[in-house]
Amino acid sequence: MECSPCEGLYFFEFVSCSALVVTGVLLLMFSLNLHTRIPQINWNLTDLVNTGLSTFFFFIASVVLAALNHKTGAEIAAVIFGFLATAVYAVNMYLAIKKWRMNSRQQSTRQTSDYIRARTESREVDHRPEIQRLDA
Repeated sequence: MECSPCEGLYFFEFVSCSALVVTGVLLLMFSLNLHTRIPQINWNLTDLVNTGLSTFFFFIASVVLAALNHKTGAEIAAVIFGFLATAVYAVNMYLAIKKWRMNSRQQSTRQTSDYIRARTESREVDHRPEIQRLDA
């Protein structure tokens, strides 16, 4: 097949392959609970960034391919696939935002309750006989 302006097709292939690899790795890590072994990474935010970037780049690649295709069946199918993938990633991004916000609220509530508990315990120093005052 002759392909003179192939940049749109190449960009679409790059986006779809990159999204497949990154999403596949994250799916494998979440499915096997490997993400629990690395607690330093905010996995909810990682999933949110992945779905957000995939949504954006699939949309851009689909628009570019729709504008620069040669009206072949394979390219039309790729454009349809691209817009469907954009929609699926957008739904996943919405769910990831909800999960991330819920986690952020739980963490801030937990930090506030830890702070209140620590302040309460520090005020109760006079009532605890095991702690002696140095100035007495």
